[in-house]
Amino acid sequence: MEIKELGHLVLYVRNVERSARFYREVLGWRQVMPAPEDDTLGLPAAAFSSGRTHHELLLIEVGDDAPSPPPGRRTGLYHFGLKVGDTDDELRDALRRVEEAGVRLVGASDHTVTHSLYILDPDGNEIELYIDVAGVDWAGDPSKLATPVKPLRL
Repeated sequence: MEIKELGHLVLYVRNVERSARFYREVLGWRQVMPAPEDDTLGLPAAAFSSGRTHHELLLIEVGDDAPSPPPGRRTGLYHFGLKVGDTDDELRDALRRVEEAGVRLVGASDHTVTHSLYILDPDGNEIELYIDVAGVDWAGDPSKLATPVKPLRL
């Protein structure tokens, strides 16, 4: 078997309407199921796509009393990354947008190959918003992937 690409992520969320609003209005993802104005599906779920495939993110509601992901080192999902452009200007725009929406920044890192911002969704799932740094040849020099993390200066 050969994996061709990561197809999609599925997240359990407490309130699908609140989470769908975050992914749609704050992050700007296109909601493909159900349409934001259509609640006839009757399933507490929402799917989103950047246009690359039928859906890249699926949210499934599990109720307001579901526990948050535990903090710290543990098994399971740590974060997922969303590429927001190709330049630091686009990353600055993403930062401005999340700050205007009242989303707290929980980290910012220069990974040599990427410049990354870290935020939390309404259920505490960590999301990396990043750009690939132009001119860094990680394919030709894989050691670039293991360079020490530096503070991000936008």
